[in-house]
Amino acid sequence: MNYPHVPVLADEVASILLWKDDGVYVDATAGSGGHSELIARSLSGEGRLISIDRDPCAVEMVAARLAFLGQRAVVIQGNYSELPGILSGSGMERVDGVLLDLGMSSYQLDASGRGFSIAADEPLDMRMDPSRGTTARDLVNSLPCRDIEKILRDYGEERRAGRIARAICRAREKRAVETSLELSSLIASVFPPSSRFKARHPAIRSFQALRIAVNDELGNLARFLEVVPSLLSDSGRLVVLAYHSLEDRLVKRAISGWEEGCRCPPGLPVCACGFKPLFRRLNRRGIRARQEETYRNPRARSAVLRAARRVLS
Repeated sequence: MNYPHVPVLADEVASILLWKDDGVYVDATAGSGGHSELIARSLSGEGRLISIDRDPCAVEMVAARLAFLGQRAVVIQGNYSELPGILSGSGMERVDGVLLDLGMSSYQLDASGRGFSIAADEPLDMRMDPSRGTTARDLVNSLPCRDIEKILRDYGEERRAGRIARAICRAREKRAVETSLELSSLIASVFPPSSRFKARHPAIRSFQALRIAVNDELGNLARFLEVVPSLLSDSGRLVVLAYHSLEDRLVKRAISGWEEGCRCPPGLPVCACGFKPLFRRLNRRGIRARQEETYRNPRARSAVLRAARRVLS
């Protein structure tokens, strides 16, 4: 299986992440392998790469793309929030850089057949790992109306969350909502006709929200941010590409917390907490794709890159 993947902010990722060409790097959300191949082709000597993805189809694609690196590339099916166990299983404690690209892969949207796309008539699944967990169909057809509304509001920041949830609940009383196209059409019907033909489909926020809920995306990110400081070597780099405000907010707050030094109450003559900064951010503001890149790759439009360097211990 081969599927094209244009890595977002490729030059920026490479220049920040790859500070040591014989280092050990992790692409924690490999997708179709665009960033993994970029990293692999920049390594020299004893440089190694571990690529991880929850999707078994992604693992197959990335393994094929990295075959040229031989045993210096390891491709693993797994959840990046479980990175400590994955590294331990590979005989490692610390690595020199971790990339986390939180966007959907082109393959998942266009060809996975799992209902991620608002335009395709596919089973309403939305699981990154199709062998585990609850599907979007389960959520849409079984959750109380107020819970659906909360998912759409909290994870999709959808202003019409209540109306959409009520429309879903009315529709499922007649028959279950089975496909992505059924759901996107149902959501679009809630919006006034003038809103249905704009560049951004009215169901995009709701689909995003359901996908986040199905895959526990914010929970995984929060768990990852708790453990990643202990997994990076001195001067190791963390690079995160986020695509909506909820993800970016978590990353930004984590980096700010890692930068803090002494946390003792003001006025103490001597530090009693002993806390020292863990990281220094490498860009004061999030880096966004240039206009030329968004023209070539529209999915880069919402990407925000944040990066930090592990402080010497």
